[in-house]
Amino acid sequence: MDAELIGERELSKLRWRCRRGLLENDLFIERFFERHTASLSVRQAAALNELMNLADNDLLDLLLRRREPEGELATGDVLQVLAMLREPAARPPGP
Repeated sequence: MDAELIGERELSKLRWRCRRGLLENDLFIERFFERHTASLSVRQAAALNELMNLADNDLLDLLLRRREPEGELATGDVLQVLAMLREPAARPPGP
């Protein structure tokens, strides 16, 4: 995979593009950016942008594993970014 990291300006534009109408999607996306901003590649950013072309409910179905990407959307880069978006939240230490 191409290791070229996304630039600050492009990252800012991508974050703006990723704002969604459903809070549930925003929670997944915000967690993604918290974890991966420093290491996000140009190819991963392009794949995330492809996912942002989906309607909110279709994106949520993918994030919740109700369905998987199909057709032109089912590329290796999109599948990788989707896996990154689906990473569960860290659990706080228990008693």
